[in-house]
Amino acid sequence: MNVEASSNRPWVVRWIPNALTCANLLCGCLGIVEVFHNNMLLSAGLIGLAAVFDFLDGFAARILRVSSSIGKELDSLADMVTFGLLPTVIIYQLLLRSVPGLDDLWIPNLAFVMAVFSALRLAKFNVDPRQSDSFIGVPTPANALLVASLPFILRLHGEFWEPVIVNTTNLLIFTAVMSFLLVAELPLFALKFKSFGWAGNEVRYLFLLLSLLLLLWLGVLAVPLVIGLYIFLSVLLIFTKSKS
Repeated sequence: MNVEASSNRPWVVRWIPNALTCANLLCGCLGIVEVFHNNMLLSAGLIGLAAVFDFLDGFAARILRVSSSIGKELDSLADMVTFGLLPTVIIYQLLLRSVPGLDDLWIPNLAFVMAVFSALRLAKFNVDPRQSDSFIGVPTPANALLVASLPFILRLHGEFWEPVIVNTTNLLIFTAVMSFLLVAELPLFALKFKSFGWAGNEVRYLFLLLSLLLLLWLGVLAVPLVIGLYIFLSVLLIFTKSKS
């Protein structure tokens, strides 16, 4: 539905998706504050809540058949705060914990490379017509959810994983790899169902089923595996199409 047709809707209906986007943005702002109050679990939880709002705003726009140019811009701005800056600040705080001495306090600032690449990712998405039904590069919400899993892993399984996660080298490698994947020319499928039949949605249903099984089996430890599975199945889909 085009913008002109959407304008015929009552203003309350037209602003429901934007209100959900603003809720996403609010989660991001509160999450950043809580990181600096050393409440990383709450911040990580707010990323998860924001991801729900991010899904619902697009879902509401499609169901209510409303769209607007301001909604598209607002969505990108909210995503930059919640899924770009907030996860970067979490990595920054983890790097602060990992730095052995005061002489190395410049190192945590390298985390903000991820915020820069998140902005590039969102800008590319807005102007790239190839990304209407799929993605090129890892979406910022997927990256943010991966980062959000780290505080929960540390809380629930810290006795084993803390030396691995709260490690300067590992965190810098993680930041570099994920920053690259955000803008890489890597086609990834989107969880957008034009129909709910099996034909044409095989990879999506397989991904959802395997993700559910992993989450039931491993809990929060499954989140990095789910993100890895998403990338692996996307690459497999590309390879299968190239052979057909």
